[in-house]
Amino acid sequence: MIGMTLHKIPHPRPPSPHLRISIPVTVSPRKGKIKLLFYVPLSYPKRNPDRRYPAVINFHGGGFTIGSASDDARFAHTVTTENEAVFVSVDYRLAPEHPFPTAVEDGVDAILYLVEHAGKMGIDSHNMVLNGFSAGGNLAFSVLLRLNEWTSKRPAMLDTEDTHKEGNNVAHQWAPIKIRAIMAWYPSLDFTLPRYSRKATNPRQDKELPNILTNLFDASYVQYYNKDRQSPYLSPAAAPLEMLRGLPDIIVLYPCQWDGLAAEAGTFKERLEHSTNKKIIYRIIPEARHGFDRAPNPLYSSSKRARYYLQACEELRSIFANRKP
Repeated sequence: MIGMTLHKIPHPRPPSPHLRISIPVTVSPRKGKIKLLFYVPLSYPKRNPDRRYPAVINFHGGGFTIGSASDDARFAHTVTTENEAVFVSVDYRLAPEHPFPTAVEDGVDAILYLVEHAGKMGIDSHNMVLNGFSAGGNLAFSVLLRLNEWTSKRPAMLDTEDTHKEGNNVAHQWAPIKIRAIMAWYPSLDFTLPRYSRKATNPRQDKELPNILTNLFDASYVQYYNKDRQSPYLSPAAAPLEMLRGLPDIIVLYPCQWDGLAAEAGTFKERLEHSTNKKIIYRIIPEARHGFDRAPNPLYSSSKRARYYLQACEELRSIFANRKP
């Protein structure tokens, strides 16, 4: 927990969000509210009312147990600066008080809210990318799989400026929600694999997270699902192919070489390449440990972090530029 805080200290300091809003949850039976943090380009506060910005919807890491939506503020700053995009970070509820699948359901609520209020928020609901770090990388996939299941039964509202005008017949038009791409950094993708076997794939065991920490994460989040970890919303890499085919056309993976989760990311990549028509962009980060971009040393400033964040923004620029109606 201390490390999650100390990585924010080195200069330049990460920015504060432009806006924080609290929304009620509707998908999860565990009622409550979640916060959405908005990081925006310099042009956003004085934007033309008709302008729509592309958006990155972000899920932070922390083993589903610690961390907060502000943890990825440095990446948010890079995205808003390099891509002129709105960056929305989701403060999903944490385990053990809110075990699986609460975080997944909170993520679905966040997307539903942003699509429904896209016009008001200045967001282009047809040009959105999901992003996540570590546990958040899992959520980038599992939230969308759950969203697809949810909208198959309750289609999502079509976002137009006329939707809420009194007497307008388009108020009840509906359309599927389409996410342009998923970007996942050193994601946890397959809980069907025992933690010890995942760690055994790391060529640098000394770079692994402590067992006491990862065991705490797993026990806190999984809890009652220990006997069956096949759920696609827990282990998206093990999801049925028909569900995976509903993922976006572009998948960007940034695993770390010195991480016990890298092997499952590679296996997932191969499965998608062999069994779907997705474009897979796979950028393994050499000589990097899990969470390489958030070192706990407050005097440490990572040139590697800056380099890969900029590379990711190049990928986003290409994705956003090829928006389809």
